[in-house]
Amino acid sequence: MKNPATLRTRISAKFLDVILIVIAGVGVTYLFTGETGLTWSNAVGWDFFYLFYLILIPPICKGHVLGKKMRRIRMKKHGSDLNVTISDAFMREAVGFHMIAILTLGLSLVISMFMVAYREDKRAIHDIVGGTYVSIDK
Repeated sequence: MKNPATLRTRISAKFLDVILIVIAGVGVTYLFTGETGLTWSNAVGWDFFYLFYLILIPPICKGHVLGKKMRRIRMKKHGSDLNVTISDAFMREAVGFHMIAILTLGLSLVISMFMVAYREDKRAIHDIVGGTYVSIDK
């Protein structure tokens, strides 16, 4: 594994992604409803949209989503320089990140942050489940 991304870089990429999705979500919601407020059902709908974005875009864009592209990092298959597939991204995001976070009431997210901060390979729980890693682009 070459040049694993740091915790700070990964968090800032996730933050950029969330900000961009929220801006897009509020804009689209306003266009269709004339309101900018998010209700519980809107928030759940946008979370599913964001999940599909995280599953579908990396295989198409060579491991990038907008936040990762802006921070010059990418997701790859663990142990190689190969690009991720949709099944890799599904296991990483839907199972490794979302499902495990829900089942552990968010504890897995805290553990993952420590894993990225202190493991030599900088892999989190969702990276291990998905067979991926996040590297710095050169």
